[in-house]
Amino acid sequence: MRPRLPDTVPAIAGAVAGLNPEITGAKFERDVHTAVQVALDRFLDLAGTDEPALPPRIREVFVALGAAEARENHGPELLLGALRTAARLLLRTASQSLADSRPVTVEEIIDLSDATSAFVDELAAACTDGLARQLREQAGEGDRRRRRAADLLLHGGAPPETARAAVTAIGWPTLDRIVPVLLPPDLAREAQFRFAADGVVAERPRDAVLLLRAGSRTGRPFLTEALSGTFGEAVIGPAVPWPEVPTALRLAERAAELSRPTPAATPGPVAPIFVEDHFAALALRGEPGALAALSTRRLAPLTGLRPAQRAQLLVTLEAWLRHWGSRTAVAAELFVHPQTVSYRLNRLRDLLGPALDDPTARFELQLVLAYRPAA
Repeated sequence: MRPRLPDTVPAIAGAVAGLNPEITGAKFERDVHTAVQVALDRFLDLAGTDEPALPPRIREVFVALGAAEARENHGPELLLGALRTAARLLLRTASQSLADSRPVTVEEIIDLSDATSAFVDELAAACTDGLARQLREQAGEGDRRRRRAADLLLHGGAPPETARAAVTAIGWPTLDRIVPVLLPPDLAREAQFRFAADGVVAERPRDAVLLLRAGSRTGRPFLTEALSGTFGEAVIGPAVPWPEVPTALRLAERAAELSRPTPAATPGPVAPIFVEDHFAALALRGEPGALAALSTRRLAPLTGLRPAQRAQLLVTLEAWLRHWGSRTAVAAELFVHPQTVSYRLNRLRDLLGPALDDPTARFELQLVLAYRPAA
């Protein structure tokens, strides 16, 4: 076969490279040509010996080839397909070379086929070993990056460029708002698997924290469905700008203390707890950040107004709530005509909608307005 190698090597290399036309480039073609050359040289050197198929220096060539495929995000099926093609062409060339020199028997062809298969199996083992090693290394590096991103968000205080670089390294396109979710520690791995694209998990001694980037998958209906059952003990914090994650996490921890049911009281599936349902209770207990979060939530419809208009409506709303809806009393307190009060209330109804008729929302509005900083 040796005189045929100058033609055989490029023929096999071309056939292997042609298996995936999407992968091109001088380096790829050169790497394939080198691997085929090394493999065929070694195969011929083995004839008539009892040496191991692949000594360490040659085996490392194919370990490196497998690792390179993993770095290019190519699965093992591409490698194994290439080796099958190469094995078929190697056997054909070897058989033809032997037949050109003398008559061959069926037994000799069978022996040659067995030798070819055994040799290619060794090549496949080396390639898949390299691929597996690289995947383990990449997984470890990916885990390290995810832990770093989670730690930066969890502890707060990181410079914006540092935090953005950390989340970019795990594939997040942007860093804006984050939803923290408290979980039992034994659910950390399952949470990371289920929310891998949108979340990072920080494991702590008594619990785990899932940090989700806010988006379509963090709305209340979606999280209620996704975190019920297995994740029923989840406590879902408010969506906050990423620098405020420590504050939101603190609120989630306090809400868990206030409202997490005992196992005896919940024989069936447990629904997740939403911190936003407990802002008022937390604010009344003096929890830092709860009143601000409640204000943001309840007064969000008024954020687009001019400052003077917003202040005017808030003063009217506070007086209306305090006077149990008496427009006359509100007008007297604010020194305006009752019709002016009616106009302002109609405007408030347009902005706040059903909240003005909901007892819980009215109480929360009254709490927010009672402790609102003076303009």
